[in-house]
Amino acid sequence: MRIGRGCTAAILASGLALAACSGNTPTPTGTGTLGMTADINPHPRDDIKDGGNLRLPTPEIPVNWNAQQVDGNDGDYADIERFLLPRAFNTDAAGNLTVNHDYFTDVQLTSTNPQVVTYTINPKAVWSDGRPVTWEDIASEGNSLSGKNKDFQIAISNGFDRVAKIERGADDRQAVITFDKGYADWRGQLSGNSMLYPKEVTATPDAFNRSLVNGLPVSAGPFLLQNIDRTNGLITLARNPKWWGNTPKLDTVTFRVLDSNAWTQDLQNNELDAALLRTLPDLQSVRAVSSLTVRHAAWNRWRYFAFNGAPGSLLADQQVRVAISKAIDRQRIADTLQNGIVDKPQPLNSQVFLRGQHGYQDDAPAFDSDAAAKELDAAGWVRQGDGRFKDGKKLTLRDVFVQDDAHLQVAKLIQQDLGKIGVELTIEPHPAQRFFTDVLQTGNFDVAQFLLSGDAFVFSSLPQVFGLYPNDIQLNYGRIGSPELNALIDQTLSEVDPDKAIALANQVDRKVFEEGHSLPLIQDEGNFGVRSDLANFGSPGLASYDYTSIGFLK
Repeated sequence: MRIGRGCTAAILASGLALAACSGNTPTPTGTGTLGMTADINPHPRDDIKDGGNLRLPTPEIPVNWNAQQVDGNDGDYADIERFLLPRAFNTDAAGNLTVNHDYFTDVQLTSTNPQVVTYTINPKAVWSDGRPVTWEDIASEGNSLSGKNKDFQIAISNGFDRVAKIERGADDRQAVITFDKGYADWRGQLSGNSMLYPKEVTATPDAFNRSLVNGLPVSAGPFLLQNIDRTNGLITLARNPKWWGNTPKLDTVTFRVLDSNAWTQDLQNNELDAALLRTLPDLQSVRAVSSLTVRHAAWNRWRYFAFNGAPGSLLADQQVRVAISKAIDRQRIADTLQNGIVDKPQPLNSQVFLRGQHGYQDDAPAFDSDAAAKELDAAGWVRQGDGRFKDGKKLTLRDVFVQDDAHLQVAKLIQQDLGKIGVELTIEPHPAQRFFTDVLQTGNFDVAQFLLSGDAFVFSSLPQVFGLYPNDIQLNYGRIGSPELNALIDQTLSEVDPDKAIALANQVDRKVFEEGHSLPLIQDEGNFGVRSDLANFGSPGLASYDYTSIGFLK
């Protein structure tokens, strides 16, 4: 979706906003255009000290370290796991792809009819227990994500539901994937937010669902998981002694569990080395500290508002969901959250592409309170005093989200908008721990706020977020969709011509809005506070990091 998220990673409390609406603001940091730059203080390895510890925040300790499993499909978890696991392609700031030669000597589309992709694994690549990375790891992961066995609780099929077979190639270091249907995002199957796990993790449903609940004992990155201190909320990564590539400059990376509202203060107190900046006061505070720098590149995350349309829910009626969509003033949300941070705050008007990405177009419904009120009347929700009623039931919606200042501000703005048309909104913040598992996956909401994260692969998560499949919600927490939308998604994924696929994806975009599936709100502007002497890390935009080159300048 949008920058396609290989796996649309839902982010917990890593929020944006609360910009002060005063006339005494600094020059805005950026424009919100994706794919133009990365701001990471680039330096050659020779400029960087050997050793050191990089200190980063995270909202919670992962409840599952398998990013392909529904409980582990979280962008904050993926930020940790990318230090540890193989991916097939690297991306630059514009989303251009190059093979990640640490893991693969070559990845090629070797046939188009049928579609065949051949992965040749780096002969030096080994798991941290010493076992070679082989075609069997790819085959096992592909089988687990194929959807054939519903006991695998997958977060995304990632195109493996379109694969006929995965075979051994010239030797154990080569995997040959043959598709039975075309797949537009074949480069993203083991890239972006999608990583390769050892076959022991993906061999059986029980291993897939439960073996990584308490950590990641075997990995294959420049770092490995050294320790989880649950008492003090600390995750420590250390150099992997089995790593075959460039020696990492850092000795360790530590992630500390912190409420996102505390990130900037801890950065100022020299308890963190980098953190997402959420507010205009955050920006001002960081600029006032000589040892800190604000790094900016429009980011591939966006604020998302989901409806629960499951049978029997208050919003099961598509007409009501669309009416509610029209009653929300998303421009006011953008102005409130991003004033003084970007030049011209704008809502995000596509469900599929981010602003600045090729293919982006405005498809969202226009803000129109009068039309929304009339459509609710037509749906039988009649205005009585300050509320709306149907069959003796009042239209009162619960907005659930992780406790965070920005989420709360958005909730209050939407509460005011809906109040004008007689719809009551109650605000229900939750702790970050197990929010997705216990609240969203169970459908315990009427509307919900969270953040989504993307990568350079555009189409992979169309079925993950917007497809409606029996007993397989993936990220479609609101259980909204239709056979027609499923068919259009399938057609888009099958189209290997990029321009034709984009045109089809925009048909999906319009259909999603017509369903009243959800609303994109605003795109993350990508501001990070970073230690000024930290190199090759900061605000990456679409670019992937070289984790071996991150470190502190000499």
